[in-house]
Amino acid sequence: MIPKVSRPKGRRVIPLEVRANERVSPSFTRVTFGGDALDGFTGHGGDHAVRLFFPRTGQNGLWLPSLRNDGWMAETLLQPTSRRPWVRTFTVRDHRPDLRELDIEFALHGDAGPASAWASRARPGDPAGIIGEGRTYLPPDDADRQLLVGDESALPAILSILSSAPHTLTGHAFLEVPRTADIRTGIPCPAGVELHWLPRDGSDTIPGTLALETVRAHPDLGAPAYAWVAGESKLATGVRRHLTGERRMAKKHIGFYGYWRHGRASVG
Repeated sequence: MIPKVSRPKGRRVIPLEVRANERVSPSFTRVTFGGDALDGFTGHGGDHAVRLFFPRTGQNGLWLPSLRNDGWMAETLLQPTSRRPWVRTFTVRDHRPDLRELDIEFALHGDAGPASAWASRARPGDPAGIIGEGRTYLPPDDADRQLLVGDESALPAILSILSSAPHTLTGHAFLEVPRTADIRTGIPCPAGVELHWLPRDGSDTIPGTLALETVRAHPDLGAPAYAWVAGESKLATGVRRHLTGERRMAKKHIGFYGYWRHGRASVG
């Protein structure tokens, strides 16, 4: 199934630099990026994603592609590894156009992945770049009751969705995080949405398993009109199968996105 995506028009690579790096919990850090090139960048709210370009260890500076829209990908892949940057997809957590800044939150897992390693060490002045990818959270206008499910890789997207949701939204949000200390308090959220924080706290289960099992066992989800689930691949497909098979929810009302797959490194 091809994911539905609302793409921004005239996508271009935007050079930025790190302005701040704040550890918000043991497993997450928030990196603030800024630069004059952000003029004209439009943050669409929801799960608005960008491709983030950042340098590999040992590279002197950061090479960025010049082609617009999807041409950047071929241009980047043609570069030798010594010049090619790392590229990963992240959600814009907050956008402040007046300050020409945006925030991206990273789930940290040591040096197991290049993005986690880079984000844990990023300092003001470090170079980076982005290109807009668009949104996959596309509920119908009348979907006033929803179900949101994600592991730590989808937490920034779900928090962004909730912070920009209408105050009349109702439903459930299942948020799996590595530790109890990663639970957020005081986050913007419609009063009618029940938050379920699911910390693993040292469990060696694959991320996403706890969220999947909890959704399956929940006695009453209240017949959501729309569901959005993202994270480890088995979480996304497992929740979709459960909703269509056990809860009799129509496939067209479910957005499901495998951000990553356990045991397999991302390409790029």
